[in-house]
Amino acid sequence: MSLILKNVSKSFVGKKAVDNISLTLDKPGVYGLLGTNGAGKTTTIRMLLGIIKKDSGEITWKGKAVDRKSVNFGYLPEERGVYPKTKIFDQLMYFAELKGMKKQEAEKSINRWAKKLKVEEYLQMPAEKLSKGNAQKIQFMTAIIHNPELVVLDEPFSGLDPVNTEILRDIIINLVKDGKYVIMSAHQMATIEEFCRDILILNKGKTVLQGNLKEIKETYPANRVEIDVNENIGKYIKDFELEIENETDNKYVIKIAEEEKAHKLLRKLIENDIKVNKFEVKKPTLNDIFIEKVS
Repeated sequence: MSLILKNVSKSFVGKKAVDNISLTLDKPGVYGLLGTNGAGKTTTIRMLLGIIKKDSGEITWKGKAVDRKSVNFGYLPEERGVYPKTKIFDQLMYFAELKGMKKQEAEKSINRWAKKLKVEEYLQMPAEKLSKGNAQKIQFMTAIIHNPELVVLDEPFSGLDPVNTEILRDIIINLVKDGKYVIMSAHQMATIEEFCRDILILNKGKTVLQGNLKEIKETYPANRVEIDVNENIGKYIKDFELEIENETDNKYVIKIAEEEKAHKLLRKLIENDIKVNKFEVKKPTLNDIFIEKVS
């Protein structure tokens, strides 16, 4: 079972929104779809879900051409929207029935997910009474209430506080454990790094980087070192002509052009009897890589 996009393109009024992109999801997991605003992410998502037609290329799910009938998908769009005057339970029932669920089955699923997402007390309220975060959780429920095989999440953590972020994080992890295929688009690069095995970065409709995230990062040299000590070491850092990116309570993030300089600094600190609680040479973050590729 897999989702395959091969040489897919789409234009609007003569302008290419998506230009000859390809990707494959061949096993359950989370695939990161990244890009700046207007890079073509939403257009790609809408094509692979059969919401809009592609101009060229192939999109298949389980070996069959994608259309709205062939893919059991759940979609959380970036554009949030619930009916403000309608009770939450009624909205969820409406969306469940649109996906072909019987009322008894839908009600059971609504109550189960409401308990998991801690929104049980809001089910009989109109949506306009909800906070932004709780409205977000309700919309997430509409995406997964019918047990889809393919789930597309566009900025799923936007507007959530840390507690609700953790709740949603655990649910996404369990979706993968249950064999779901998840495509996630987000601007929070730390979120993508946490969840995604493979990524694709779009810029102006074209693929600028694609592949296994861990393997991609291995191709980059280390560019930072984190050091935690018990005293100020600014003078030693200055001796090696290194740049401090961040400093808080004798915890330093230092930019490096070559790893050897970082190790020379460590040796210098030890020679001067400075206690080093942490010393970690780090590869570029996904945020660093993203900025390099699209700037």
